[in-house]
Amino acid sequence: MQGPKIDRVLFFSASFIAVAVCIPLGLMPERAGSFVSDLYNWIASNLGIFYQWFGIASIVFLGWLCCGPYGRIRLGGEKPDFSTFSWVGMLFCAGTGATLLVWSGVEWAYYYDSPPYGVEPRSTEAIEWATSYGPFHWGITAWCFYALPTIAIAYPFYVKRVHHLRASTSLHAILGPSGENSIIGRLVDLAVMIALLGGAGTSLAMTAPSIAASFAELVNIETSFTLQLAVIILCIGLFAISVYLGIEKGIKRLSTINVYLILAMLAFILIVGPTLFILKMSTDTLGFMLVNFVRMMTWTDPINKTDFVDKWTIFYWAWWVAFALPVGIFVTRISRGRTIRQVILSMIFFGSLGCWMFYFVLGNYSLFLELENIMSVTGSMTDHGMYITLAKVLATLPLGSLVLAVYVLVSIISSATLYDSMSYTLASAATAELKAGDNPARWHCLFWAVLLGLLPVLIMYVGGLQIIRSGVLIVTLPLLLVGVGMAVSLTKSLRSDAAAQMPQPEQN
Repeated sequence: MQGPKIDRVLFFSASFIAVAVCIPLGLMPERAGSFVSDLYNWIASNLGIFYQWFGIASIVFLGWLCCGPYGRIRLGGEKPDFSTFSWVGMLFCAGTGATLLVWSGVEWAYYYDSPPYGVEPRSTEAIEWATSYGPFHWGITAWCFYALPTIAIAYPFYVKRVHHLRASTSLHAILGPSGENSIIGRLVDLAVMIALLGGAGTSLAMTAPSIAASFAELVNIETSFTLQLAVIILCIGLFAISVYLGIEKGIKRLSTINVYLILAMLAFILIVGPTLFILKMSTDTLGFMLVNFVRMMTWTDPINKTDFVDKWTIFYWAWWVAFALPVGIFVTRISRGRTIRQVILSMIFFGSLGCWMFYFVLGNYSLFLELENIMSVTGSMTDHGMYITLAKVLATLPLGSLVLAVYVLVSIISSATLYDSMSYTLASAATAELKAGDNPARWHCLFWAVLLGLLPVLIMYVGGLQIIRSGVLIVTLPLLLVGVGMAVSLTKSLRSDAAAQMPQPEQN
């Protein structure tokens, strides 16, 4: 079966732009890298404040939506399609991917030597800020970025019966009944597809070197670009199999297996590692982060003008914005039968809790190695970079080879589930019509899965974390306006529907 027809305009436009971006990256890597980095610095310095405002506004808006009467609205009249465990597993894996495994183990090391707020490096206060900023970046705000478009898309898709599972569906009340096919609707969908290609490409550009470094440590060989390329090819092959099997047999099963492996790995580290230190440090970090949450959300560093906010917080907020609408489309597809309140609270609570578990267990274990002089994590970061450092951290555990093997497996599956959901999202956006319960054509999903594998190869070729940061920020700037439009459209739709259901006064 061919499946639903593609939207030729979106399909060919997004494909052409993706190829057009890849060509200069491959032919002129140095000039392209310099241009992208300079553009990032300008945007972060001059427009980064808008990402912070958008984060604050998202939290406030979702709080109002969740706590008010609209929270009881059910997205579709049917029972949920998936069990809560499977549903949470899919939304978590789709929203994080393997990048969480990379950052959670070593992110504190970046802040330990260069802490925020003018704190003395390597001091006790520096440790508290260093261990708190990672969970902050991967916590409540990130999942609010995801939850907003999920509800904005799910309400018109399930309640208003809009037959398009696209980003522009979130603007249904503004664009009108046929707005998804209007020029503005098409531009919104195209912008989201390009942002997704950029965001997903940079994600795999981070995880492939980590998987390669861990595998190299496991078999005692040198990591290389060739090994990283082999990892990407392996991941694409797994994507293809999972995409062909579909959501129920592919993504659902992979997500469930991955959740069990992740829980087992974290439990093992907690039990065989410095258990008491991890528990105490995690408790301290959670309290410190929650107490300073408002300060961290609103800190713009206008006096000292260090690059901490621009380099880290703005980058992370842009990262979540890049994935927000695509994740929203995917979570919409798997959330039929649940209420608005259930979706919002589950995404924020389970999403944040899952990310925090990684930072609390794996991150505090690597911190313990540093503080007890068992391994110089910061020194290894300087000499070898974060990918090799993380592999060396895992190798210090009892049965280190087994842990590394599980880590490699979890990373590959996490990448697969992320890219499955992202290729599904791209295919949905470029499908002419998609009713509730329907899926895009399998070949269509597979096409985007393969194209998503091309960008990370070129990004790794150009090289550097700065290029990854830059690419994400540049492609997401227009999506801030889309985010504001989503909130306005959803509010308008909810209020008009509520007014229509109120009893009308009798006419004399």
